[in-house]
Amino acid sequence: MFDYSMAEIGNIVVMQAFSGLSLFSVLLLMALGLAIIFGQMGVINMAHGEFMAIGAYTTVFLSRIAETYGIVNYYFLFAIIASFIVAFIIGYIVEFVLIRHLYKRPLDTLLATWGLSLVMQQIFRSTFGAKEVSAVLPEWLMGSFQPTPDIDIPINGVFVLGLAAVVTLGVFIFMFRSRWGLRVRATVQNRVMAGAVGINTKKVDRVTFALGCGIAGVAGAAFTTIASTGPTTGSLYIVDSFMVVVFGGAASVLGTIASAFGIAQAQSILQFFMTSSMGKVATLMVIVGILMLRPEGLFASKVRK
Repeated sequence: MFDYSMAEIGNIVVMQAFSGLSLFSVLLLMALGLAIIFGQMGVINMAHGEFMAIGAYTTVFLSRIAETYGIVNYYFLFAIIASFIVAFIIGYIVEFVLIRHLYKRPLDTLLATWGLSLVMQQIFRSTFGAKEVSAVLPEWLMGSFQPTPDIDIPINGVFVLGLAAVVTLGVFIFMFRSRWGLRVRATVQNRVMAGAVGINTKKVDRVTFALGCGIAGVAGAAFTTIASTGPTTGSLYIVDSFMVVVFGGAASVLGTIASAFGIAQAQSILQFFMTSSMGKVATLMVIVGILMLRPEGLFASKVRK
């Protein structure tokens, strides 16, 4: 660090901060889906990263079709919607076949979804190969712009940030400003009473789990703009996603946003001046220290007792 001038350090911090915004956006999208599944339903979904990979592979598949027909500049927005739909449908099926039998048994959901993640990784490996693959991005996502001669801001990072903002707003409206969100929160607060007033709690569980998986699919589509995708890509982000949810406070959208931003920025800036591993370790140590003081996370959900 001491080999740089103050001006160079300032430019590095700004560029790494913008680089961290891309990581923040992916982490936020992953953590939003996980917060819905874990925070609202109490299900420890270790296969959540694989639903992100489903979105990424869906985008890669559609990019190849778009390249064949010469429509690369038009497919990406459709790919985001398709990634959500595919991950949503698979999540719906998984909840019906597996998860619905394991509610209120968190250790069983952890083991079952961990096994599911291994099965899904093998399916990815058999279908798309063991090597990492990349989506062909449209021209309007390429390049960067320069607010100053020394700072480059990638366009794809700005797009992913905007996508994360739109999805976050949508989740907030869905959870706190819609009748369905009211049913979800009623089911979480008191399942028996919710069922007594006519709420189909099983359907609420299924759609809520599928929604969390669908948001992970959107995270996968966003991920293709910043990195390539492999069979184990999703598993690399599951720990960070759980860390975001726990640190921010389970079931807190505001906490998830603040936590994802802080963790992404800390990792991005520290990893430039340290090794990647040391940057993660330093971030984790700070999080552990804060959680020792606030075990409920940054923004604890308020529940009447």
